[in-house]
Amino acid sequence: MIIFLLLVVDLLVITSFVYSYKQNKSRLRNGLLLNLSIFMTGLLFGAIVLNINYQPLTTVSLIIAAILALIIVFFSVFYGVFLIWNGIIVWRRESHSLANTLTLILGIMSILYPFIFGTIHWLLPEKVFIFFDNILSVILGYIILCLFSFLSSLLLFYFYRPKKDKDFIIVLGSGLINGNQVPPLLASRIDRAIWFYQKQIGNQKSAPYIICTGGQGSDESTSEGEAMREYAIAHGVDSKRVIAETKAKNTIENMQFSKQIVEQLNLNPQNGIFVTSYYHLYRGAQYARDAGMLINGLGAKTRFFFVPNAIIREYIAVLLAHRNFHTIVITGLVLVALIKSLSQIL
Repeated sequence: MIIFLLLVVDLLVITSFVYSYKQNKSRLRNGLLLNLSIFMTGLLFGAIVLNINYQPLTTVSLIIAAILALIIVFFSVFYGVFLIWNGIIVWRRESHSLANTLTLILGIMSILYPFIFGTIHWLLPEKVFIFFDNILSVILGYIILCLFSFLSSLLLFYFYRPKKDKDFIIVLGSGLINGNQVPPLLASRIDRAIWFYQKQIGNQKSAPYIICTGGQGSDESTSEGEAMREYAIAHGVDSKRVIAETKAKNTIENMQFSKQIVEQLNLNPQNGIFVTSYYHLYRGAQYARDAGMLINGLGAKTRFFFVPNAIIREYIAVLLAHRNFHTIVITGLVLVALIKSLSQIL
């Protein structure tokens, strides 16, 4: 009976995940449902193993569980050290901006957290600390849950393989160096678009338009869109199939202005893709939908050392983009924590 109930719940969760993912790939709940599906499948498998009571299978299952437990323990103990190490590398190789110190700051905070928490426990009266502990626990728990959901949703984009039949490819800009030169990160995005362009032609399909989007910054002598267009042409793309969008100042404008170009070309706004760095795919898909294009993204390679910092920045941006919703949820959780605290001290 327990196995049957677990099977039913597991199938419902998996079905919900598949439906949600097909409807919209840029939903935070996709990651949540994926994680829940994996968890329920694990429970179901464990229940079946216990019910069968076949020793070799039980042994293998215990080994797998032990390995997973060791990975979780290792990550829990050393993730702070990893963040600090990554933050130092980013500090050395990138500009010394606040955004580029996020992993360093979080790493230091994670190391100091037990000491700070213990000090607060020592300073506060026990009844007051109960309130503090319960409220902090639900807030951190919610933030961590959303983080893992975001990471899982982002991972799903990694496996997205669009059909080679698109009308257009939007390449998102990321800034120039020396005022007019395409940096490696931006070059990887254009190269990815060129790869898809050539693959589609190789499949005997019509060549898609490549829309290079990005305005001109105060420290740039040309627009990102134009510099990207010149790069694409220099790397073998037909100049008639590359268009520069030169007004956008951020990602949402990248999508809005690109859609205008798509409509001017009488193309189907829903039959395209965009290219950006892997860590930016989730938010890029959201902005594309906000602009009226139900398209998904193709990821370009990014230097590994930059990925953790970039993911944290993207995660913060996603939370802020839906801050009203998250504020309501956290408020409800805090109220529950307050009720729990009152029940503990009364």
